[in-house]
Order: sequence, then C-alpha cells, then structure tokens
Amino acid sequence: MTLRFSLLLLLSLSLGTASQAQRRFTLSAGSARYSAELTVAGCADGQCEGPGTVRLFSKQTKQLVQTFTSADLNFFLDDKNHTQPTVNVVELYGEQSPLIFADFNFDGTEDLAIRNGNNSSYGGPSYDVYVYASRPRKFVPSAELTTLASENLGMFQVDRARQRLITYEKDGCCWHLTTEYAVVPGKGLLETKTVEEDATSAAEQVVVTTRQLVQGRWRTAVRRFPLKEYYKD
Repeated sequence: MTLRFSLLLLLSLSLGTASQAQRRFTLSAGSARYSAELTVAGCADGQCEGPGTVRLFSKQTKQLVQTFTSADLNFFLDDKNHTQPTVNVVELYGEQSPLIFADFNFDGTEDLAIRNGNNSSYGGPSYDVYVYASRPRKFVPSAELTTLASENLGMFQVDRARQRLITYEKDGCCWHLTTEYAVVPGKGLLETKTVEEDATSAAEQVVVTTRQLVQGRWRTAVRRFPLKEYYKD
C-alpha cells in the first residue's frame, strides 16, 4: 500500500466518522406555527451535544423562516431507542428540552428559547432566548431573558394565567429562592415577588420570607415552620 493511498484512506475514514457522528432531527410538535430541524455535532448514549443549528419552517407554507446557531445544543433523547429529543419540557432538576416555544413576553406571539449548553447555576441548562418582533417579522435576541435563563437554575418557567416569569435559585441543600417577574411593555422585566426558604439555622426550622410588590411598594411577611413539618412531603 502506497503512502498516498494510505493517507487517502485515512482521510476517507475520518470524514466518514464525522459524518456518522452528526445527527439531524425533525420536530413537528411543540409549536402551532413552526416545525424545526435540529442538527447537532454528535450523540452518544442518548445524549447529544456540541455546536448545532436550528432551522424553523412555517407549518402553513413549508418555507424556511429563520436559522439559528447554538454553541452547544445539549440535550437528551427521550425514549429507549434514542430517536427523538423532547420539546417544551421545563422541569426543575429534571429534563429541559433543546427548544422551548412559549409567549415569554405575553404579547400574543410565540417566542423561542434554544439550549446553549450547561451554563446556569450548578452546571444546569442554559438558553439563548429570542422574542418574535412584528417588525422586522423575525425572532430577535433578548439579552434580558437570556440572562434570566442563564443565571438561575435552568430555564425560567412561564405562568401564562398570571403573566409571570418564574426563576429558582439555591445555595446548597437548605436555602432556596423563588422570584417572579412581570413583563412591562417598553420597559422590560419587573420583579414582583420573592419567596426565600432558609433552613440553614441550627433551630430545626424553616424561615420563609415573602416579599411582594403591591401598588408600587414592597410588603414583607416572615413565617417560621418546624423543619420536619415543612419538608414532610
């Protein structure tokens, strides 16, 4: 075998391995308006990761709407056969999908969050968040919502009924913070409520401090519960 042939064979095998490692998925569920095509660098043992591309298509016209990139489109596949990712799943300490469609700013149109790795607190999922802008009729990055989805425990949750975005934080086993935000048109996020659960004292109790914005003023209430009763479930 000549040296040239050996090099060509090695190059061919390398390209073949790279081609096999890259995976592509089509998601038709999760959005009323869009289907999505995900391409990710590689998958192994039911987990995909690495640079990725997301292409959105109109369900009505079948035309390409917009293309996005992710530095690390990290996600797990959802079944025993490792065939498909989930969509729109946001579980605290659990599954969080690569794509999340929801109306994050409560303006009546779907927005989109795309997984960009594990850069949130405790190495949890993090997201680039895009909101749909009627002008120029495309998804645009939201720095404020991306920060919210990067500096807490994974993706924020959306309470559509009360029009609130909810984040969670923790410090070790015994201190937790839940924060709620309203979206004020033209101004951005407004913190409206926090619930702090502190079980760090030696008194075997949980101190729950609730702060709520009422007519422009903060009201604070503090309650104490026996540790075993508070966490009995």
